Amino acid sequence: MKTKALLFDFDGTLLNTNELIIQTFMYIFDERFPGQYSTVDCLKFIGPSLKQTFDELTPGETEIMIAKYREWNAANHDSLVTGYEAVVETLEELHALGIKLAIVSTKSREGLARGMKILQAEHLFDAVVGLDDVEHVKPHPEPVLLALQKLGVNRSEAIMIGDNSHDIEGGKNAGVRTAGVAWSAKGVDYLMSYEPTYMLHHMRDLLEIVKGESS
Repeated sequence: MKTKALLFDFDGTLLNTNELIIQTFMYIFDERFPGQYSTVDCLKFIGPSLKQTFDELTPGETEIMIAKYREWNAANHDSLVTGYEAVVETLEELHALGIKLAIVSTKSREGLARGMKILQAEHLFDAVVGLDDVEHVKPHPEPVLLALQKLGVNRSEAIMIGDNSHDIEGGKNAGVRTAGVAWSAKGVDYLMSYEPTYMLHHMRDLLEIVKGESS
């Protein structure tokens, strides 16, 4: 089957926002739950939407907690995020090959715009699906299916790529192939337990997958 589109999660997949996310949660938790959470504990909050997280942790205070999270996160964003090796270069090569590229994220439109400005790859993406665009976030299939609709490709022609279980499960629920990234903060073994179609050990592995189908 020939791949025509690649759908990417954003945080922890295209841009290393892990330290930013962990430190933001620690700021929130140190104030709200002093001494109860460690940085390791925060790993489980990477992936779910902020609403899902705070609905569980602070029921009835979700909007207040999200506002606090976003305020600190925005103020510290640019100093705490870093890039991953060869991400933008690989995206450029994939784009030149005619592969359609999309972002499918649980991040807000504002947050994605901030991250995309750092990545400097806005021009390479044909579609962006974020928190504001859907009623249900990953692992619900809605975001992936909306991206496919925007790109005009079939399920069999796309791969959903991400660093978390939500990305793999969301892709599977939408009927597309999936790929985990070995640079996930949760590790290869964690992602492999969700049985993705591919495991990317380097961003350039995508080029081998795409080119291998046409050779």
